[in-house]
Amino acid sequence: MCIAIKVALLGVALLAGVWDWRSRRIPNWLTLSGAAAGIGMNALFAGQPGVQASIFGLLVAMGIYVPLYLLRGMGAGDVKLMAALGAIAGPRNWLMIFLASALLGGFMAVIVALRRGRLRQTWWNTGTILFALSHGVKPYEANPDLDVHNEKALRIPHGTVIAGGVVLSLLLPLLPY
Repeated sequence: MCIAIKVALLGVALLAGVWDWRSRRIPNWLTLSGAAAGIGMNALFAGQPGVQASIFGLLVAMGIYVPLYLLRGMGAGDVKLMAALGAIAGPRNWLMIFLASALLGGFMAVIVALRRGRLRQTWWNTGTILFALSHGVKPYEANPDLDVHNEKALRIPHGTVIAGGVVLSLLLPLLPY
C-alpha cells in the first residue's frame, strides 16, 4: 500500500473516530467521499486491478458488517465506514483492520463493562447472543437490551475503535519480530 493511500486511510479513520467519539455518529459525506477517494486512488496508482481490489475490499467489508447491522449489533455509520476503509485499503489490508478493530473493540468492551459494573451481565448477554443465533433467533428479540439502539445497551463508539484498528494495522508491520 503506497503512502498516499495510507494517509487517506488514516485520515478517514481518524476523522470518523473523533466524530463518533463526540457525537456517536459518522457522517455520510465522510464515508461516501472516503469510498470514492479509495476507488479513485487505487485506480490512479494500480489501474484496473486497483479498482477491482478497491471494490472487492468494499464488498468484503459490507459482507461482514451488514449482517451485524441487521442483527442490530452495529450502527449504519459503522458499516459505511468499514466499507469506505475497504475501498481504500483493499480486501487483504481491510481484513487486518477488521482483526485489529475486533481485538481492540473486545478489549474496550471489557473495560467499559468493568467500569460500569456490568461485566457479569455482559458475559451473560454474550451467551444469549450465541444461543439466540444458534437457534435462528435475532438476539435483540431474545433480549431488547442487545439492540444497539436501546438506551440500556452498553455501547462504545465503534468508529473510534475502528480508527484504533487502522492505527494498529499500520503500525504492526513496522514492529521488529
